[in-house]
Amino acid sequence: MLMRLTGGRVVDPANSRDGIGDIWIRDGRIIDPPLDGVRADATYDVAGKIVMAGGIDVHSARLLMPEYHRAAQTRPETTPLASAGWTTFATGCLYARMGFTTVVEPAVAPHHALHAHLELADIPIIDKATLSILGNDDFLLGLLHARESPSVVSDYVAWTLDATRGLGIKVVNAGGAMAFRSNVRSFSLDDVVPHYGVTSRQIVKALQRAVHELGVPHPLHVHCNNLGLAGNVETALATIAAAEDLPLHLAHLQFYGYGKEGARGFSSEAARLAEAVNRTDGLTIDVGQVMFGQTVTISSDVLRQFNARAQAHPKKWVIFEGDGSGFGIVPYAYRADDFYNAIQWAVGLELFLLIEDPRRVFFTTDHPNGAPFTTYPEILALLMDRDARAEWIARLPREAMALTTLPSISREYTLSEIATMTRAAPAKLLGLADRGHLGAGAVADIAVYENDDDRAAMFRNAALVFKNGELVARNGEITSRRFGRALAVRPERDRSIDRRMRSYFEDRYGISPDLLVVPETAIDRPDPFELVPCVT
Repeated sequence: MLMRLTGGRVVDPANSRDGIGDIWIRDGRIIDPPLDGVRADATYDVAGKIVMAGGIDVHSARLLMPEYHRAAQTRPETTPLASAGWTTFATGCLYARMGFTTVVEPAVAPHHALHAHLELADIPIIDKATLSILGNDDFLLGLLHARESPSVVSDYVAWTLDATRGLGIKVVNAGGAMAFRSNVRSFSLDDVVPHYGVTSRQIVKALQRAVHELGVPHPLHVHCNNLGLAGNVETALATIAAAEDLPLHLAHLQFYGYGKEGARGFSSEAARLAEAVNRTDGLTIDVGQVMFGQTVTISSDVLRQFNARAQAHPKKWVIFEGDGSGFGIVPYAYRADDFYNAIQWAVGLELFLLIEDPRRVFFTTDHPNGAPFTTYPEILALLMDRDARAEWIARLPREAMALTTLPSISREYTLSEIATMTRAAPAKLLGLADRGHLGAGAVADIAVYENDDDRAAMFRNAALVFKNGELVARNGEITSRRFGRALAVRPERDRSIDRRMRSYFEDRYGISPDLLVVPETAIDRPDPFELVPCVT
């Protein structure tokens, strides 16, 4: 079937395109305009509207508290989470109606990979991907303790990605979860993991090198040490310096943008962080923007979540510590009248606005830790309208805003910069050559928006959304609930690591490593996985 979107303003920075034009689609992909006289089987008049590639979210978790799911049903108004939440199935629909078509779950422990893929398969419309967690596991730390060669570490990383069908590797507070087992409650970049004799820095560097040498497109995805603590900007700056000449991606950098200035010993250091990002080639970051309201924090940084449990709202939490990999679920309510929360909100916006290159800063709330992804339209409006920011700033504690640079920043994002940050750049970061743009050969993932001065309204409900050339949403209403695929890489490895992993699991746990493997048949749909090529 030949389709045509005609008359819209096409904003496609990957192809240096910003102007009125047409998009042609055949068999789920964008094609060059056909010869004159060829008529489309279906034509959509999008004159006056904005046409972009489908959005890509590089960092969005999938788990929430039971209240979030029940909140989609009738609940008493006095329940703390009564006004927030949705079902798992609704996740894909909510993303799609905003024009997002690909989303990455950024933290999956290898032994939970099968469960994670089964859950993600139930989310309609969008394509998904996972990042597999390493950096606190006994096998890796054992390799480093024994000073095994970097090639063995690379083989182990490749084996993990193949088994778990991950798109990349994430490290969470490297060594911190393993140190937590020894009753450690604070762990920094150069602290040593008890019993293993390796530092967090050594773990990060070993994984960074392995990911790079394997040709995995997405650089090592790093959740730094000391999340959320006053003065932790020094940890983030040290981690940036440690990147040296290899690519590195830092997750939810907002949570590391804190200094100790002011009477309360808590201030914004976003300007210093942004300066470091600007001058460090090969470094990318996502923000983790805080927005005010009820949410729930979920993280594999079990040490941090354990320390944060006293701040739970409502007063309940779950901490789980497994074999070198745990997690914590702690609900939290960000309040506009809270000094600390106001600074957190400002730090995220400062990073967005002070990092000069939109190809290196990515649009996230660290869903749901900073805020649910459903707040994205409001954040886009704040980035594009300094008057809107000023209105928000005027309502926040003055003493908090005085410890940030946000009131002095006049920058406003353009539509092209928004498309870069949410489409072209994340596609490149993840190695998705056929996404994030509207050139010939791209998957026909397309979002069409009304050109509304109210940017929040514009991005909240797309006028039209196409997934693989199929219309899936119109004016915020879902029209088709097709299912997407899971994206994964499969780097080459020395197969001797397979024998070594079998011996390790059988000797240590009495189980087969096959229990970690996500089989092709796990998801009962045609072609449930899509292989993303590694860089050769």
